[in-house]
Amino acid sequence: MELIKLSGILIVIIGFALKLDSILIILIAAIVTALVGDLGVVGLLETLGTSFISNRNMAIFILIMLVTGTLERNGLKHAAAELIGRIKNASAGAVIGAYGIMRGLFAAFNVSFGGVAGFVRPIVMPMASGAIEARGHEPNEEHVEQLKGMASGMENIAWFFWQVLFVGGSGALLVKSTLETLGYSVELIHLAKVEIPVAIFALGVGTVYYFLKDRKLYKKYYGNKKENHAAK
Repeated sequence: MELIKLSGILIVIIGFALKLDSILIILIAAIVTALVGDLGVVGLLETLGTSFISNRNMAIFILIMLVTGTLERNGLKHAAAELIGRIKNASAGAVIGAYGIMRGLFAAFNVSFGGVAGFVRPIVMPMASGAIEARGHEPNEEHVEQLKGMASGMENIAWFFWQVLFVGGSGALLVKSTLETLGYSVELIHLAKVEIPVAIFALGVGTVYYFLKDRKLYKKYYGNKKENHAAK
């Protein structure tokens, strides 16, 4: 009977496998887990309340999730796809690369857009699909799945390497404390200076790699058919 407490995990797996709304699946899984785990509705609310107090980031995540869901319901994806469709010769790889550059610059000031769930999924991916449609093609399902991984990878590259540039950020403090335990005393500003060329190189390599990969995938799934720009 203890295994029934893992039913929430099963719900998440099935929901993602069927490509249902991820936000709704996570909420349902959380509620089911609380009920079958004898936590109850009151216990679930108390746990969430305690988490909000002890971890402010959790509260921010919930707010972002709710705002994103509301915007999606009111046409956020459609608006993003239409926007990129107006840009001539835009490609999915270029969209992902542009997002990486923007993400990196904002990460350097410790500004987050909500990550994969809060920004990549509802905005970047519709823009990438819109770029394919703007060139006169119906997005291939396998290509879109590849783009999801590429966009998520760009999110990780930009945030991981660029957020360390923010003096006093969690990444910089972690590096400083780790070095101090090894006997190296360093200043945060010096760490940021050393990280700048590394961050630029990482973002540059990631941008070029994903751009070239998208071009290869584009030829694979759509061939050399004449692009119908007039359709958009």
